[in-house]
Amino acid sequence: MTAGPEPMSEVARSALNRELAALRTERANVAATLGDADEPGDRADQADELNRATEAERLDARIEEIEGRLREASAAGPPSTGTVGVGSTVRVRFGDGSESTVRIGELADADDPDLVTAASPLGRALLGHAAGDSVAYATPLGRTTAVILSVGSPDGGS
Repeated sequence: MTAGPEPMSEVARSALNRELAALRTERANVAATLGDADEPGDRADQADELNRATEAERLDARIEEIEGRLREASAAGPPSTGTVGVGSTVRVRFGDGSESTVRIGELADADDPDLVTAASPLGRALLGHAAGDSVAYATPLGRTTAVILSVGSPDGGS
């Protein structure tokens, strides 16, 4: 990834907003079960209360992380068409001569076969490179190369 804020596709933004809504609902449910401090209960009750409080803290941390990422993506603007970044559409020629157009995203999406996550070996290799650059990356069958033919915007334009 680059040093600055990274743009985010609408698909990724939508997925994070759905996760955020689910986490807020879960957090509200956990908060409703946190007991009254005036009723100490037995040790099992105290341990259960501690577990719920720890779960609330975990949910709060994830909510804060997602909100921060959404703010960062809003400030980043659209991805560059000069170099590969999150949100870029990239035309590549692989070492075996085949060509493919992939989109670089943050979150995996089983319904999008053209999506390559920025954390994947190919995604990491492509980030920061421009058209004409050759990159090497690891595959289950060993190291291979790809040449970047073009870098475009999320709508597929160059």
